[in-house]
Formats: sequence, structure tokens, C-alpha cells
Amino acid sequence: MELGINGRTALVTGAGRGIGLAVAQALAAEGVRVVGASRTITPELEKVAFATVAVDLSTHDGAVTAVRQAVEAVGDLDFLVNNVGGGDADAVSVGGVLDADPAQWRSTFDLNLFSAVWTTTEALPGILRRSGAIVNISSVNSRVPTGSPVGYAEAKAALTVFGKRLSEEVGPRGVRVNTVSPGLVASPLWTAPGGYGGKVAAAAGVPQADLLAALPGRLGVVSGRFSETGEVADLVAFLLSDRAANVHGADFVIDGGTLKAA
Repeated sequence: MELGINGRTALVTGAGRGIGLAVAQALAAEGVRVVGASRTITPELEKVAFATVAVDLSTHDGAVTAVRQAVEAVGDLDFLVNNVGGGDADAVSVGGVLDADPAQWRSTFDLNLFSAVWTTTEALPGILRRSGAIVNISSVNSRVPTGSPVGYAEAKAALTVFGKRLSEEVGPRGVRVNTVSPGLVASPLWTAPGGYGGKVAAAAGVPQADLLAALPGRLGVVSGRFSETGEVADLVAFLLSDRAANVHGADFVIDGGTLKAA
């Protein structure tokens, strides 16, 4: 399917690996001039990005800097993909509310909610001029919070509502805002030895490979597997394109059938 986004401009946050990298790759393959922002600029990102910005997106200054440097590199943005999220595994507890200190709540919300608020606020005037589109990457945990680190589901739920609110505000002005909510994704968050998946496996006293093999079954994933990062990226690219011209304020779940509610 021809998406018709060749020559457009985009900022993708958290683009160094995982879903963000896959989105950068998918957009670049469609001819989009992608600026990838990440704390760590990986060789894979450098290969596909028109420009990169090394910043800590969990800070206001970092988020604003990412947008400003992106605009310096490519001009006003057509697209913004607020993908950055998750968090450092060593900074979160795998326990309950009483195990999470105030710092975990604050850092989790800064990365998973406020980063998107800050980048959007900075980029929005240009996106309005370009009649562009925004996609926020939320999570199925915004609907089913159990099993996620304390604060993560809560922040993602707020991010989903932020997208809906923003859509209502800027949709009549020509800007589309939508949300993508993945379930289990085969990204470094789960697969890297030092990631959250490794921490959960250690807490459960099982090998990480065994945990990953068992999770789809335990969570009732109909497909029986994790989603691939490229599958999420393809959905994001479609939602940014004019092929989705009348899709506003929607939350698209890609979870292999994990959520059971109609």
C-alpha cells in the first residue's frame, strides 16, 4: 500500500531501539526524513535517521531540545511519534504500591506521560501549520494495570486520555492525533538480559527464556506470541499517513488478542 508520506518530516522519540527504532526504520523506508531522539544514539538509528538528537527525554529541557533540534534539521514537523517509555529496570520495583517509592512514581510519569506532553507542546505550532499527525505509544496496561511496574499503567492511562483530549482540540484544525496500545512486544524491554523482563524473571526465580516462553499463555494471548516491533511500526506509519485521513482520537490495540473486553 502506498502511504503517500514521501518527503514528510518526523520526530520519533525513544528511537534508539525497540518500537521507536522500528518506527524510524518504517518511516525512513517510506521516504520520510526522520529525526530520532534517544538517550543513546545507536548505529541502527544512525543508519536510517536524517538526523539524531541525544537527549534525556524524561526531562523538560531534553524533550524541548529534541523538538528544537529536529526543527533545525528538517524544518516544521509533519509527524510526531511519542514513543519513549518504559524506564530503567534498576530504577523500578516489581512489587506493589507499598514497594514503590516517590522517586519511582515521579520518574515513571516523567518518562511515560510528561515527555509526550512536553514534546507535543513544543512541536504543535509547527504541526498545525503543516496539518500533520501525532501518534502516542501507550500500552494495554492502561486498561489492565496489574502486572506492570507501579506507576507505568497509570502514566499510560493518562497518556491515552491526553491523546483523546488533544484530538478534540486540534482535530478541527487539521491535525490528527491517535494512540497505539501494544501488548507484549519482543523489544529489549522484555528480551534484553538487563531489561524489565530479566528483572521479572529474577524475581520469579526462573530463567528469562522460560519466562518469555510462558508469558503469552499466562496472559491469554490468542496468537500465542509476542508482537514484533515492526508490526507495531507498520500500524504507526499507517496512522500517520493520509490513508488514515479520517481516523481521529482512536486508540488502536495491537496485543495478539490479550484484551478480552468487547
